[in-house]
Amino acid sequence: MNTSRRGFLGGASTAAVLSASGVALAQKKYDDGASDTEIKIGHCCPYSGPASAYGVIGKLHQAFWKSVNEAGGINGRKVNFITLDDGYSPPKTVEVVRQLVEQEKVLLLYQTLGTPTNTAIHKYVNQKKIPHLYISTGASKWGDPKHFPWTMGFQPDYHTEGAIYAKHLLSTVKDAKIGVLMQNDDYGKDYWEGFKEGLGKEANRVVKHVTYEVTDPTVDSQVIQLKDSGATAFFNISTPKFAAQAIRKSADIGWKPTQYLNNVSASVAAVIKPAGYEASQGILTAAYLKDPTDKQWDNAPDMKTWRAWMDKNMAGANQADANYAFAYSVSSLMLETLKRCGDTLTRDNVMKQAAGYSKYVVPLALPGITINTSPTDYYPIQAVQLARFKGESWELFGDIMHAEST
Repeated sequence: MNTSRRGFLGGASTAAVLSASGVALAQKKYDDGASDTEIKIGHCCPYSGPASAYGVIGKLHQAFWKSVNEAGGINGRKVNFITLDDGYSPPKTVEVVRQLVEQEKVLLLYQTLGTPTNTAIHKYVNQKKIPHLYISTGASKWGDPKHFPWTMGFQPDYHTEGAIYAKHLLSTVKDAKIGVLMQNDDYGKDYWEGFKEGLGKEANRVVKHVTYEVTDPTVDSQVIQLKDSGATAFFNISTPKFAAQAIRKSADIGWKPTQYLNNVSASVAAVIKPAGYEASQGILTAAYLKDPTDKQWDNAPDMKTWRAWMDKNMAGANQADANYAFAYSVSSLMLETLKRCGDTLTRDNVMKQAAGYSKYVVPLALPGITINTSPTDYYPIQAVQLARFKGESWELFGDIMHAEST
């Protein structure tokens, strides 16, 4: 429901003004980063470094806001989208976000990417009361409006996703011996804790748990350790570069466990194709958006719209990369949120609108998955559907599973 005009009229702070025609108009209200002509949005992501596969997300954001401006902007205002490279390095993230907030004076931060990087700025942006919206990480900590009222995620949280994999594994893999590869940071630990919770009293089925650092060149030695442990099931908690390495190495050494791959590395173009289609058959993941490689969506109106938009605005981009679909979907939500702000472009109102969604459908969301938020619920998407890799694309199966089902 559009509540952007609620409370505009009446009271000293929102005094109605009369236009020349005598019609009552709401007074415009702005914070830094907004004016009659501009909305300034800050962003950072790894265009370089070990997680640079995610750089395409930032590239789509740039093209998206450019297309919005070409279509007339938001309520007549053009978006000034400022994006910086943080290399997936927390100290660099702190540096560039300070630049965006203190020098560029952006109205809000949007889609800053990575769990360790967002953790480094979490307290700072909340102390500064800067909207830190729809950030590109599913860590469960982003849904804590009581302690961090200015930070909100977008995608399903890692903890829930990990628990869903564990429950599915226990119900389908007989006498499972489980091996886990984990990126050694908050992102990896969030998935791991959820997975352990899902295993419950069966947690002792984990026979080997190995970690890697984002600065490591490969995870080959870790995969060999997992195979040598006798594991028959494998939970791959890694970012795209390392996820692809682990899938490929498993195949190279003849290890054929039941594999679960975290959603953040489920892109066919960025992970599966580099790992090899043959090596990837049967891998399981969780989805909440339509995958561009899944032909069942070819005639879906939102998929057609997205492909036409890509052809026009990002000609030559690999449409098999699910990161582009993700970036388009979340950008559409940010656009809707700013539209709902109307002429009250204050940071308080941006957060108010972000926390006011009910069953809102974003482009490319799987059927049955909607955006729902409130002042006490900062988890916009709390549902996923399992998928299995078959041929050259993901194949969905089972029912939509909600967070409460775990």
